[in-house]
Amino acid sequence: MSIQNTVSGWEELLATARNHTSARRVKRPGQSPSTAPIPSSLHKLPPNTEPPVLLYRDTNSWCPFCERVWFALEEKEIPFATEFIDLSNKPKWYTDLVPTTLVPGAKIEGKLVYESKDILLALEEKFPHPALLPENPEENAVARQLVEEADTNGFRSIAFKFLREAPVDVDELAKLQAEFEAQLDELEQTLAKYPGPYFVSTFSLVDIMYSPHLDRLAANLPVYRGYHIKGNPRFPRINAWFNALNQRPAYHRVKSDNITNNLLLRRRWGVEPIGNPLPLDVADSEKIQYRAEAAERLSDNREVAIADIIKNSGVQALAADGDFTTVKEAVDFHLRQLADYLLHGNGETLAGGRTGGKNSTVDPIFAAVGAIAFAYLRNRICAPRDMSAGAATAFRAAIDKLLASVY
Repeated sequence: MSIQNTVSGWEELLATARNHTSARRVKRPGQSPSTAPIPSSLHKLPPNTEPPVLLYRDTNSWCPFCERVWFALEEKEIPFATEFIDLSNKPKWYTDLVPTTLVPGAKIEGKLVYESKDILLALEEKFPHPALLPENPEENAVARQLVEEADTNGFRSIAFKFLREAPVDVDELAKLQAEFEAQLDELEQTLAKYPGPYFVSTFSLVDIMYSPHLDRLAANLPVYRGYHIKGNPRFPRINAWFNALNQRPAYHRVKSDNITNNLLLRRRWGVEPIGNPLPLDVADSEKIQYRAEAAERLSDNREVAIADIIKNSGVQALAADGDFTTVKEAVDFHLRQLADYLLHGNGETLAGGRTGGKNSTVDPIFAAVGAIAFAYLRNRICAPRDMSAGAATAFRAAIDKLLASVY
C-alpha cells in the first residue's frame, strides 16, 4: 500500500480544518501576497457597500508603522479594505498620490492621510467609538502628548542603534546598552503614572504606537545582542504591559512571531545573530485553533506553496533526468502530511517511505525532498502575512516534529 494513501486528500484536510477554525483569508491569484486577511469587522457593512477606510500597506506585513494602523482598525472594529504596496517597486500612482512615498497611507472616507500617527488621530476623530483616547480631558491631553512624543523622544533611534550597529569594542557596546536601558527606564516610569498595565488608565493609541517596535525588540535583542526585555526583573511594568497586550484579540491578529521578526532583521539589515533562536511558544503550538488555522492556510493555499517550494527551495536538483513529476508528488505528500499532523497529531515516521506496512521501504530521494520542503517552509512562512503569529508558531512546531521523522 502506498503511504500516500495513508494521508487524507487536500479537500478533506481543508474541510476538517475549517470545522475547527473561523480564520479565513481572501485569495489574490497571481498577486503578492497570495492571500490577505479579512478584516474582522467587514461583515458589519451592508451588502455592496465600500468600506469607509482604504489602507495602503506593505506586501510582506513587515512595516511596524502599518501595523499600528491595522491594530487600531481592528481595535475600533472599523471595516476597511487594503491595497498592498511593493516597497521594492512602488507603483508610480502611489508615489504620485502620497507626498512621502512611504507606507502607510490611508483614505478615510475618501480623504488621504499619511504618516501612521496622523492616520491614528484621524481615525479617532472620524470613528470616536470605541474610544482609543481617554474621555477625561486632562488624561486625554497626556495621552495625546505621549502619542506625539513616541516617534520623537529618541527611543526608537537609540534602541535600534543598540540592536543594529556593530560596535568597535566591548566598551562601546556597553555604552549603547546603557543608553538603551535608560530609555526603557523612562518607559517604566511612564507606565507607573496610571493604575493598570497601560500607558494611561485604559488601552489607548499610546500603546498602539509602541507595540510594534517593542515587540520586535523583545524578539530581536536576545538573539542578536544577548539581551532580554521580557522576563527582565528591571522592567516589571513593561512586562505587565506585554502581558496585557497579549489578552487583546486584535493584537493577535496583527502581531508577528519571534522567528519572522528575527529572520527579517537578518535579511533586511544584515545583522548576524550571536545567540540561539528563541524557543517556540509551546502553549500556542498546542492550541487546536492555531493548529487548525495553520492547516487551513496550507490546504487552501497549497498550489502556491507547492510551486514556491519547487521553484525556490532547491528540490529541483533531485529531479531525475529533468522529470519533476516525482519531486512534485513528494512535495505534495509531505505537505499533506504536515496538514494532517496539525489536525490530528498523526506524526508516525512515514515521511521517508514510498510503501507502507511492516516491510516498508525507504526512498532516500523522496525523503530528501520532504526534508528540504519542510526546512524551506519553516523559514519561508511570514506572520502575519501568511497566517497569524499563533498559527505560524504551531506550523513551525509541527514541521520540527516531522523533520525529526523524515529519516
